[in-house]
Amino acid sequence: MAELLTDSRAVALLAAEACDDRKAVDIRLIRVEEVSSLADWFVICSGLTDVQVRAIARSVEDRLETELQRLPLRREGQTEGRWVLLDYGELIVHVLTPGERTYYDLESFWGHGEQERYISPLAGPAL
Repeated sequence: MAELLTDSRAVALLAAEACDDRKAVDIRLIRVEEVSSLADWFVICSGLTDVQVRAIARSVEDRLETELQRLPLRREGQTEGRWVLLDYGELIVHVLTPGERTYYDLESFWGHGEQERYISPLAGPAL
């Protein structure tokens, strides 16, 4: 487990898995450590409703606290629920409604970072 604490990609994958647990849509991981001093990784995903956005954020918080004993350094947007930001230092998680995600277009803004889609291990093979 100590290895997980130092591997920022593993923390990002754990957060993405927690997003997937609450049926988040279009989960993306963006490696920004070489292009920004804000964080090493962003996890960006969508929730279809304000309630789902808050549930996804809560799932991330619960998973990282339970498995890594980590709490976010900063948390924004939970009251409104259209965009929740969880800042863990090396990882920033953005959970947005589809409208907010389109408007802010973080994937394009951080397009110079290495991006990958999160594929759920429970997803069956493509037909």
